[in-house]
Amino acid sequence: MMSDPAAARPTRLFRSELAVPGSQPKMFEKAARSAADAVYLDLEDAVAFADKATARANVVDALNGIDWGRRTVEVRINGLDTPFMFRDVIDIVGRCPRIDVLIIPKVGTAADLHAVEMLVGQVEMEAGRSKRTGLVALVESAMGIANIESIAGSGTQPASRLEGITFGSGDFAASTRMRTTSIGGVTPHYGVLTDPAAGQPGGARGFHWGDPWHAVHSRLVVAARAWNLRPLDGPFADFRDTEGLLASAHRAAALGFEGKMCIHPAQIGPVNEVFSPRDDEVAHARRIIEAMRSAAASGQGAVSLDGRMLDIVSIRQAEQLIARAEAILASS
Repeated sequence: MMSDPAAARPTRLFRSELAVPGSQPKMFEKAARSAADAVYLDLEDAVAFADKATARANVVDALNGIDWGRRTVEVRINGLDTPFMFRDVIDIVGRCPRIDVLIIPKVGTAADLHAVEMLVGQVEMEAGRSKRTGLVALVESAMGIANIESIAGSGTQPASRLEGITFGSGDFAASTRMRTTSIGGVTPHYGVLTDPAAGQPGGARGFHWGDPWHAVHSRLVVAARAWNLRPLDGPFADFRDTEGLLASAHRAAALGFEGKMCIHPAQIGPVNEVFSPRDDEVAHARRIIEAMRSAAASGQGAVSLDGRMLDIVSIRQAEQLIARAEAILASS
């Protein structure tokens, strides 16, 4: 059994992560006052090529001049294949003590992480920083998913800064040439047709939509959890479709994602609600723990509660749910 690399990682609440373009400084203050657990200032896709330097200067000013409270503050830097990444790291890490995490876009291999990690370490040493900057891998390509286990596994290195993996559905869809222009949504063409209905006029058949993200979501969550990393789902682009957002968030939460990226402040409340344990869930978890303690006191390894069998695994599940609820309460 290898040592747990998560033991040295900061504990962060990550139900909702609000994205803010670095080229829109008028939005920074509002983001800092939002209910998002984390805010990331974007220097990559949300910023036009000609505005990169200005956006970087905006972000440096915001990190040093705005009170971000206790929330996690991140910056999505530009990719390793651009002329902007190294200056992003030097200016953000070297000049902004408040930065918590850098998001590395389009991670395709573990070597991408190692390259950024080395540069971050050098900048921190030069700046004399004692606070370590965390890293999150944004996996959003066929190459990234093909290498997801090695990317996640790179976080086992003793000095690793890797804290989580985020899925980017938009770039992934383009990379795999999916027949969709939706970011995080579904498509009416991905589904199954029932067998011909015997005995019905015209042989009527039902069509059931499927989830085109399920396979890649499952693989990413398993890889992240195997290496004690936070899995985070990407955005649901249609911010006017609250029902679609909720369905997307519930699917992600059911699979084990820790939270979801938000592209509009209106999405924060629904996403926080989905990724927060309900009061009745917490109460039931406490009943599970009490029932198992009573069973242990009487020499039993399993017990029945409300018609369902419980064992030691039930305690672990209940403890995780309660710990999450307590972390949310402590952050409020």
